[in-house]
Amino acid sequence: MIFRNCRATVVLTLIAGLFVGSCASRHQKTKLPDSINLTKYVDSYIGTAEHGHVFLGANVPFGAVQLGPKNIPEGWDWCSGYHYSSNTILGFTHTHLSGTGIGDLNDILILPTTGELQLKPGTKGKPYSGYLSTFSHDNEVAKAGYYSVWLDRYKIKAELTASERVGFHKYTFSENEQSNIIIDLADGVGWDSPVKTYIKQLDKNTLVGYRWSKGWATDQRVYFAIKISTAIDEFSVYDSVSLKNGTEAKGLKIKGVARLDVKKGEPVYLKVGISPVSSGNALANINAEIPNWDFEKVITDADNSWNKELNKIKITADEKTKTVFYTALYHTMFAPSLFNDANGDYLGTDKKVYTKPGFNNYTTFSLWDTYRAFHPLYTILHPDKVNDIIKSFLAIYDQQGKLPVWHLMGNETNTMIGYHAIPVIVDAYLKGFRSYDVEKVYAAMKHSAMQKTDGIDYAQELKYIPSDKVIESVAKGLEYAIDDWCIAAMAKSLGKTEDYNYFSKRAKLYQFYFDKHTNFMRGKTSAGEWRTPFNPVSSVHRQDDYTEGNAWQYTWLVPQDVEGLIQLFGGDEPFTLKLDTLFNTKEKLPEGSSPDISGLIGQYAQGNEPNHHIPYLFSFAGKPYKTAERVRQIMDLFYTDKPNGLCGNEDLGQMSAWYIYSALGFYPVNPANGMYVFGSPIVDDAVLDLGNGKQFHLVVKNNNAKNIYINKVSLNGKPYQKSYILHQDIVNGGEMLIEMSDKPSATWGVVTRDRPYSK
Repeated sequence: MIFRNCRATVVLTLIAGLFVGSCASRHQKTKLPDSINLTKYVDSYIGTAEHGHVFLGANVPFGAVQLGPKNIPEGWDWCSGYHYSSNTILGFTHTHLSGTGIGDLNDILILPTTGELQLKPGTKGKPYSGYLSTFSHDNEVAKAGYYSVWLDRYKIKAELTASERVGFHKYTFSENEQSNIIIDLADGVGWDSPVKTYIKQLDKNTLVGYRWSKGWATDQRVYFAIKISTAIDEFSVYDSVSLKNGTEAKGLKIKGVARLDVKKGEPVYLKVGISPVSSGNALANINAEIPNWDFEKVITDADNSWNKELNKIKITADEKTKTVFYTALYHTMFAPSLFNDANGDYLGTDKKVYTKPGFNNYTTFSLWDTYRAFHPLYTILHPDKVNDIIKSFLAIYDQQGKLPVWHLMGNETNTMIGYHAIPVIVDAYLKGFRSYDVEKVYAAMKHSAMQKTDGIDYAQELKYIPSDKVIESVAKGLEYAIDDWCIAAMAKSLGKTEDYNYFSKRAKLYQFYFDKHTNFMRGKTSAGEWRTPFNPVSSVHRQDDYTEGNAWQYTWLVPQDVEGLIQLFGGDEPFTLKLDTLFNTKEKLPEGSSPDISGLIGQYAQGNEPNHHIPYLFSFAGKPYKTAERVRQIMDLFYTDKPNGLCGNEDLGQMSAWYIYSALGFYPVNPANGMYVFGSPIVDDAVLDLGNGKQFHLVVKNNNAKNIYINKVSLNGKPYQKSYILHQDIVNGGEMLIEMSDKPSATWGVVTRDRPYSK
């Protein structure tokens, strides 16, 4: 492993850090530019078509509120609530998921209407059978922190912006008809359905309530408060479509309707605060974050918040690349999202309220996806968030008895495989993020690895997972081995030799799944026989030995020991030949394969996360030029500035994190060893703001569509032959110069000592 002899390593790292930092200060040639307008390059529509499932609307970085339109759902591709192919709007909801493969949230639906009141949402094909409206993209504006649309049916201009916990609406009515604000607490999306809903009018301008629901998040609780700028003339409450007495109601499908006296052209403003704890806290969130009615100021504040984060990387590139790059960077900051109130209160997984926890509590952890590159990116760009994320993990561990798997709104969904909070923790720990109880977090990691579910018990006995006993056995075995490598790395750092030896052995269990006769990772039965029949392109969703993939794709899932994988193939040349065949094969997916297998080049699938490290594996075999070719091909084919500009689910930012790293020219193959493998940068220049006045300046010379190969590298003025760079070299600050060519270098990154390594 890379972290040999921990105590010596720490001392040497500190000394090296001082030395490199000194070199960096002498070689830095570029002063960090002042903040510039980068939100103009954000195209919110990228990823809203086909299978991207990206959220569209108004939010701020890491905000609890994601306020945007909800279409009539028409299937899987409406998981976020919005799809570019739609022309219907049911209303505007305050929570969304971005890029997931499962639908949930879309809480607290609000729609302004005029004329005769409708109480049912409506259905496709009968656009005016309910309260929905049609719209046109020609009359829609989507920017970072702002959204507006013209509601055809009601002739209302709707505008939205947001702070962290408050959605701010502006509705401009163009008619003098009766004006209504519908608040529908029954409506959700996808798996979601209401369990208990409540609304109450407090005064002429204020409504409060809550929406409890079940779905992917099995016990989701959202409390809200609504402040309306115009006094409510009349407030009515309904259970589904049945009118109830008074101005307060509790039930399964509660709706509220506020009737307003609004003149033509007069804007109406709504501030909607949400809270996981109480309506009182939701109201306090409004007072803390948006105390006035200055809508334009909140738009400006949201834009400034996004600009502050986007300015952490300033690139020089063509306009299209800037658009794709900054939209990708924008997408990496929708989650994790805040799951606490302005006063710090949050609702735990155990449904208890925690006050003054001393950290920002976060939710929405798509860890099977995001441990690969998304979280390593945070250690560079968002070091202020890393410790709080781990503290959130620890709080979840205390409250539910295990580290998060896929956590959503205070709920464990147990979605996907592995125990992938561990690579996130270990990556942060080995990079020096330790503002938490280290021994406790280590104990929590061991607990994850010693569970008796999903085949983990076989790994505990240093055995393979039999395919006739456990579904998705190969995928699980390979993912567990990655996590176990991480535990071993942290055990070594902590001087826990026995644990280090044990988990190092578990990290090698991937070898049991490799069939040397076919050169594929395969399922093996409890009798020790390879599972048959075997077809490497076959993928039967949730029924075979793989998870959203096939043997072609999972054979490479050994980022923790690429050298060991190469040896299983018989050395560099047969490994490279098989890797080439992955991209070149003409074999096709059978009908009915998982829809997550998308973005195909041969059988390589960029649209699904277990593939993301694969193009970089050529460099481990001394062929960095092949990595360059494939990385460029993937960026050119599958990352565009169109609504269908993502080839698969965004998965809360992992698809975009891959692009951010790859556009800069390097990628974390092993998610926790602090090493980034070079590929083929597409930017001409990049300045990374590392905080504390430090910067890492990347200069790429002779870069164009033909010059895709790295020919020469220098770091802080000295020649650099390695085909990787260490995290410490980046965060120390300095300057790297990369010279590109249209021909592969015969020497750079080729010899064994210059190749990336796993140990």
